Amino acid sequence: MRLVRQEEFGGPEVLRAVEVDRPVPGPTEVLVEVHAAGVNPVDWYSRAEEVYLGAPPYTVGWDVAGVVVEAGLGASGVAVGDEVLGMPWFPHEAAAYAEYVTAPSRQFVRKPTNLTYAEAAGLPLAGLTAWQALVDVADVQPGERVLVDAAAGGVGHLAVQIAKSRGAYVVGTASSGKHDFLRSLGVDEPLDYHDPSADPGELDVVIGLAGDESDRRWLAFVRPGGILVGVLSGVPDDLEEAAKARGVRSGRLLVEPDRIGLLGLTGLVEAGELRVHVAQTFPLEHAPDAHRLGETGRVTGKLVLTVR
Repeated sequence: MRLVRQEEFGGPEVLRAVEVDRPVPGPTEVLVEVHAAGVNPVDWYSRAEEVYLGAPPYTVGWDVAGVVVEAGLGASGVAVGDEVLGMPWFPHEAAAYAEYVTAPSRQFVRKPTNLTYAEAAGLPLAGLTAWQALVDVADVQPGERVLVDAAAGGVGHLAVQIAKSRGAYVVGTASSGKHDFLRSLGVDEPLDYHDPSADPGELDVVIGLAGDESDRRWLAFVRPGGILVGVLSGVPDDLEEAAKARGVRSGRLLVEPDRIGLLGLTGLVEAGELRVHVAQTFPLEHAPDAHRLGETGRVTGKLVLTVR
């Protein structure tokens, strides 16, 4: 089968398509014929330096959408013939940039019929990051004022919709040229993060997706008792102390495989409350081009590799 592998750290050029043997599912695992694989910032971070996977050789990628073609002993939750999506193994190697992937069956759920494979591949990692931040960590409630930083990005555009589904008033930050897109997602109040005078008003929740300095900026607007969730790089100790001094809670998050969260996300998709915006697709062998575009930081929504 085809697979994109790297033998060393480096730029996008280290990603090379190779031929390898098709994997075999073990007990409780399924073999998924991959139709599309999502591309996320953690992919290019892991390509360039040691993050979670140790030293190469390895294959990056965790977002999978495809069809179950074989099931190991005891596999449950999905069955042979099911169209599925998932984020298996994270933060361990999943090797999603490939024609086939094996992983525990319960790290996949059935793909909603109203999602294409490309859209389905853009949902798991970004969607679970947003879901776990908003639902599990912040426990967003109806009427709360939620700021989603970098709201037009892969995680951000999904976080906006999840927050709206929970009845929140959503403030979303992006460059002014993306404000119409934010409104189309349901953002109540778009803010231009290039404007130093931008004022979101008093906030209950901040979902930080643009880094520590941006998190510090919005902390000043969080009411006592509110929460700052640092998603991109966690919450450094000094920022956590600054939050405590204001009576603000802080939350750290590293996304993890989560069947309950995936079912929550696909439920919203099926109800018409969540859509995945795919900015561009690339053939599997063009993974280096997808990384080059992603590293510009200017992508609206998701990038996806098409395998079939």
